[in-house]
Amino acid sequence: MDLIRSMRPIQWVKNTVVFAGVIFARHFDRPTDLLMAAAAFAIFCALASGVYLLNDIRDRAADSAHPQKRNRPIAAGRVSVLLAAGTSLVLLTGGLAAASLITIPFLITCALYVALNVAYSVVLKRVPLIDVMSVALGFVLRAVGGAEAVSVAISPWLIVCTLLLALFLGFGKRRWEVEALGGEAIRHRSALAGYSAHLLDQLIAVTTASAVVAYAVYTLSPDTQEKFGTSQLIWTLPFVIYGVFRYLYLIHGQHEGGNPTRALLTDVPILVNVALWMGTVLYLIALR
Repeated sequence: MDLIRSMRPIQWVKNTVVFAGVIFARHFDRPTDLLMAAAAFAIFCALASGVYLLNDIRDRAADSAHPQKRNRPIAAGRVSVLLAAGTSLVLLTGGLAAASLITIPFLITCALYVALNVAYSVVLKRVPLIDVMSVALGFVLRAVGGAEAVSVAISPWLIVCTLLLALFLGFGKRRWEVEALGGEAIRHRSALAGYSAHLLDQLIAVTTASAVVAYAVYTLSPDTQEKFGTSQLIWTLPFVIYGVFRYLYLIHGQHEGGNPTRALLTDVPILVNVALWMGTVLYLIALR
């Protein structure tokens, strides 16, 4: 169980971004494409867990001195370095081998994803701004990988919306860390030395506005209206706006946001909002 916990399965929800390619291409009624997207999801889960294990191995000394991170299984010594390294090797090599069975572009995307995350673990996470941008690029690579897995054209809107939303969540997390951790912030994450609450508020404002506008323009795009057969997708915009506002409320009003994945999975209003958004999209498409 400690080994599985070190693989951070709760973070696998991030890999659902791979299904965006199927949705944007309107291939959600094609069983073969859904199967390929599901395989891509499983591969990214394996790769992500392999990287998490490597990261915890590298940071085990620093984590053992941290009041919360010292409870991580590797830092606490409940999972040996040898076991963690062996498991990571199996996950990474197995994931890349499986990726090669889908498409070569998908394999290349997966390899870039692994390389980016290793670079993040080694150096990029210590560089302000670059740290969040690296995480956001990881989401973009997941989305691109999902499109490559089903061999559909990569929509520029898929890249733009994924990037902006990931930046918004990333800067929101940094904002929570700066406020909640106070003087311990730098000890928790060295890149926080380059952030201030004022700077992060500005970055969040920019990414929030950009994400909402990008989604609005996407729904009004002639290409989108032609692909989905409806000009009414703009009516889904209020759900996007509420989702963004609700997450900001969790950060500033409820002092949550340190773990975006957990917040998005446990906050009932956000879960209901997502369900309503999905239901509205399907309803509008069915009306065409």
